[in-house]
Amino acid sequence: MRAGDALGIGEMKHRIIFKKIIVTVNENGFEVEEWQDFKAVWSKVSNLSGREYYQAAAVQAEKTLIFLIRYIDGIDTSMRIQFNNRQYNIIFIDNMKYSKTYIELKAMEVIQNG
Repeated sequence: MRAGDALGIGEMKHRIIFKKIIVTVNENGFEVEEWQDFKAVWSKVSNLSGREYYQAAAVQAEKTLIFLIRYIDGIDTSMRIQFNNRQYNIIFIDNMKYSKTYIELKAMEVIQNG
């Protein structure tokens, strides 16, 4: 998709949730970090293709997805995306030609230990 192109009806069919880290103080007085929902939006979701896929595979980043959303303020790389019960760290944000129409996000799956 090029900036300025319109998406067809139904292409943004996946519901994703942006999450941001919040620091709270627990009952023992210790700071605790937890992921809190920031905003739920509709998205087009795709896998890396061609050269991007092979470059990512070279650094074990095979679980990288591309999310295309309508422009919203406040999204940054400190956030995560929840999609299909999986978490993804945002590694790149492209405000397509600074048009404030669409944002393309590249995100890598968070591998849960244990």
